[in-house]
Amino acid sequence: MHLEKCLSSLRAQTYRPHEIMLVDNGSTDGSIEYVEQQFPEVSLIRLPKNLGFAAANNVGMRQSTGVYVAVLNNDAYAEPEWLERMVAAAERDRSIGLVACKLLFADSASMINSTGLVMDWAGFVWGWRDGQLDDPTESQPEECFGASGAAALYRRVMLNDIGLYDEDFFAYMEDADLNWRARRAGWRCIYVPAARVYHVTSATAGEGSRFKSFMLGRNKVWLFAKNMPGGRYLLTWLPTLIAYDILADVWGLIARRDIGAIEGRWAGLKGLRRMLHKRRESPTRTNAYLRLIKPLEWPWKISARYRHTQQRAGAR
Repeated sequence: MHLEKCLSSLRAQTYRPHEIMLVDNGSTDGSIEYVEQQFPEVSLIRLPKNLGFAAANNVGMRQSTGVYVAVLNNDAYAEPEWLERMVAAAERDRSIGLVACKLLFADSASMINSTGLVMDWAGFVWGWRDGQLDDPTESQPEECFGASGAAALYRRVMLNDIGLYDEDFFAYMEDADLNWRARRAGWRCIYVPAARVYHVTSATAGEGSRFKSFMLGRNKVWLFAKNMPGGRYLLTWLPTLIAYDILADVWGLIARRDIGAIEGRWAGLKGLRRMLHKRRESPTRTNAYLRLIKPLEWPWKISARYRHTQQRAGAR
């Protein structure tokens, strides 16, 4: 059971959490009873049905009371110093609103899953250095675009400023949207390599599933509708984004017979008006973060970026 490793790792943290909250998203597998028996210190929040990753996390964040909010997927477990090292990094600079950690694959701890989230000018969001070999001696924190929602630290004041996850996203890219809104509002994100977490990845939806393709396709449209800079950035960025999206959808249809992404794009366009309204509600104080956007790569190199993930999914 993933929960046992996850909660045991939180119990073992060198920085004692102010509170540990578990949001149960309508599970029926006995998880609640297990946690009540084995982890009585955990505050349980029971939801009547699956409200999605974004909404479930928001319930927990609203009920939490700490100066910082740390999120950790139930299919992930942290090293004992994880929380201590992230809080220490945030304490050094009050402009840091988000802290990213090093995510490693749970079944291959020498391989990186993410060292924070990055984005390129074609609109692709991915875990930075995903698939590369880990360097355990790496210790120097560095600025990055954003933090993965699988394991991250958020400053409460920042969440009060920009809001929580967008619950319309349901699952996937809600963390990228929160990162982008934070960046637009002037908050910084720091990656702390010494804060390490082991992640099973896609334990819920399944890597390469039609559901995941749909969600990624739809939410990418909404992500950019809400956050893309206007003016000259829009004129140069939008055509590239559309061209790469068309190529990606055609490739998915031919190579994998996957229509999920196309269905997702259409659903995203139908919800465009609502997202444009949300865009006006989010503060934009700076575009300085644009220096962190990664350069374009050829479309076939983008697909190669995820080859190791597909191979891992096929081996399961």
